[in-house]
Formats: sequence, structure tokens, C-alpha cells
Amino acid sequence: MLKKLRSEVAHFNSQPHNFRILVMTNIVYAFVLPVIDIFVAAYVMRSSNDPAKVVIYQLTIYTGIPLTFLLNGFLLKHFNIRKLYSAGMLLSGVSMMIMMSLKTLSLTGIGIAGITMGMSFGFYWANRDYLALAITHDGNRNYYYGLETFFYTIIAVVIPVGIGWFIETWGGKGGAHSAYLIITGLVFVITILASIVCFRGTFSNPMQKKYIFLKFHPLWYKLLFLALLKGLAQGFLVTAPAMLIMLLLGKEGALGTAQSIGAIIAAVLMYIIGRVSGPAHRLRIFAGGLILFTIAALFNGILYNEIGVVLFMLFLLLAKPLMDLAYFPIQFSVIDILAKKENRGEFAYILNHEAGLYVGRFLGAATFLLLAYFFSMEVALRYAIIIIAVMQLGSIWVAKVIMRERVELMLEEEKDLHKIQQAI
Repeated sequence: MLKKLRSEVAHFNSQPHNFRILVMTNIVYAFVLPVIDIFVAAYVMRSSNDPAKVVIYQLTIYTGIPLTFLLNGFLLKHFNIRKLYSAGMLLSGVSMMIMMSLKTLSLTGIGIAGITMGMSFGFYWANRDYLALAITHDGNRNYYYGLETFFYTIIAVVIPVGIGWFIETWGGKGGAHSAYLIITGLVFVITILASIVCFRGTFSNPMQKKYIFLKFHPLWYKLLFLALLKGLAQGFLVTAPAMLIMLLLGKEGALGTAQSIGAIIAAVLMYIIGRVSGPAHRLRIFAGGLILFTIAALFNGILYNEIGVVLFMLFLLLAKPLMDLAYFPIQFSVIDILAKKENRGEFAYILNHEAGLYVGRFLGAATFLLLAYFFSMEVALRYAIIIIAVMQLGSIWVAKVIMRERVELMLEEEKDLHKIQQAI
């Protein structure tokens, strides 16, 4: 076992310097992500007891993200990418402070906090996606995302349980609000540490090419449709656990415990899959994640009780990292070939891709709100996730078409190159 561990460490150390720094930066910031994803939504739920406000908060976040992607493209002409990347991490603490300072959770206050968090995510993901694309290649992207997911899920064992029970324990002494204030302070400290690690890298800004285009290769529109399908579920993957557990289990401690069930198994599984799999396995990995997400949604919709929530969380812990492990390499492989074919900077595709995600996120949130408005909150929580999970199964076919057409495009380029060489 020790020999195997040394071998894995040596394999990591054999990666380029910026590869290792980016992974380390994201690992440090990973301690913040469960707080942002789960407990901020739980705070809104605790303070308002209104799932609709949680969805509205999430929708304002998702509105801020594409706008900040656009702003980030402009700022990259004037600031180093490390500064913008760090700004995104620091803004997450600012957003939490805005939320905690609200005496009453009005829609205006929730909107301001949500837009700020959206800006945080926008700066963070715009620069993180570009850097991940720039420092990896198609051969090591499964390993990169498998490694990140391994640490993310290990951290997801500790943080949700620790914070959840801290809120309950401290809440009995000084009130839950003061517990959330302490957590917000810790978030600031961690984001500063992540920024320090980030500045150890020698990351370069993207080449300053035009990054807003209205027309793309037909293959890109298929990827945008895949992004739309992915976006449909993203809001639910973040807010549904908090809403369901706060309603059906009642406390953050239970929330944290449920989040941790099966996380260690999932972490080891993701690392192994990322380490041994290659580009040829991505479709099967992606399909596995989508099927598990559908099973999770069915358990929640059919049972809609404490057992259903725990089963939902258990399958979700496996489904989400499987989908991400396959999706990002598929996305980046398409960007690799189209950026060369269309002679455009990679950031243009990253920016446009976010628009596809936003349309999906908006439609997903709208589905929930319409079901809640015309029927009931219970109907929305039970059946919106099932509707979206079943629709997402279509992603398997879309991804298969994308991967086939990408290979065909690569073969065409090789033929063209061969003709040019013969002519020379």
C-alpha cells in the first residue's frame, strides 16, 4: 500500500508545475465550496422557510455568472489571470457577509447577495476553466478531474458534518446566526490561503483575440445543447439537498451527515476511474452518472421522506462527480479542435459555453417555480427533479454524437494535412 501511495505521489509530481499548482489551489478552495453550495442555501431556508426564495437566490447567482464571464474577458486585457482568479474566490466571502448582514431576507437583499456570489463564481470558473484547458491535454484530463474529485469528495466528508453540527451546537449557545457569522469569517481566511497558493503558479493570460462570436461550427451547437441539458440540473444539484433535508430532516447536523454518506467510497472510486480511464471511456462514465442521478430523483419523488432524502444524497454523491469527470474533458476536447479549425481563442468558447449553461439553469429553476406556483411546493420538490433527470438522459445520445463528429473532424484535418504535405 505504501509503495502504491509513493507511486501515485510520484505520478502527481511528474506533472507540470502549473498543473500541480492549479490542483493545490482548487483543493484549498474546496474547503469553501460545501459552505457555498449547501449551507448558504440552508441559511436562506432556515431564515425564510420558503424554498422558492432558495431557488430565486440560486437564479440570481446563475444570472451573475455569465455576465461576469463577459466582464472577465474584458478584464483579462488589463489584469493578470491570477488576480481575477483570486478575486473570484474572495468575493464568495463578501457575498456571505452581505447575506449575514440582512436583518430580513427580502427579495432585494437575496438578489444582491446572489448577484455577488454569481460574480464570485463567474471570475472563479471563467479563469479556472481556461487554466484547466490550457495546462492539460486530452490524455491527462481524466486524471486531472479524477484527482480533483477525489479530494473534493474527501473534503465533503469532513466539512458538511463539521459545519452542520457546529451550527447546531453553537446555535444552542449563541444562536445559529452567530454560528453562520463565524463560518463566514473562516471562509475569508480559506479564500486568502487559496489565493496565496494560486500566486505560486506562472499562469499566462489567454491570447488577446476576439472572444464574442455569433456563428460557430455545427459541432459547437451540439455542445451548447449538451450544456443546456447539464444546466437544467445544476440548480437542483446545489439547492435540492438543502431544501429537502431542512424540510424533511430539519437540522444542519442531519444535512452534514447525509452529505457525508458514501463520500469516501465515491472519492476513491473517482480517483481510480480518473487514473485508469481514457478518452474512450468518457461516454460510459457520463452515462453512469446520468443514470445514477435519475435513480436518485426517483427515490426522492417516490418516497419523499427521511429515507428518500438519504438515498437521494447517496446516489447524488456518486452521480455528480461521474458526470463532471466525463463532461469537462468532452467539452475541452471539442474546444481544442474547434479553436484550431476556426482560428479563435479558447476563451471565446468558454464564454459562449456559459450562455448554454445559463439557459439550462434558467429553464430548470423556472420548472421548479412553475410547479410550486400552480400546484404546491411538495409537488415541485418531488417531481421537478424527476422531470429534469429524465430529460437529462438525452445527454447520453447528444454526447455520443459529439464524440463521433469530433473524431470525424480530426480525421478530416489529418487528411487535409496529408494533402498539403504531398503538395509540398
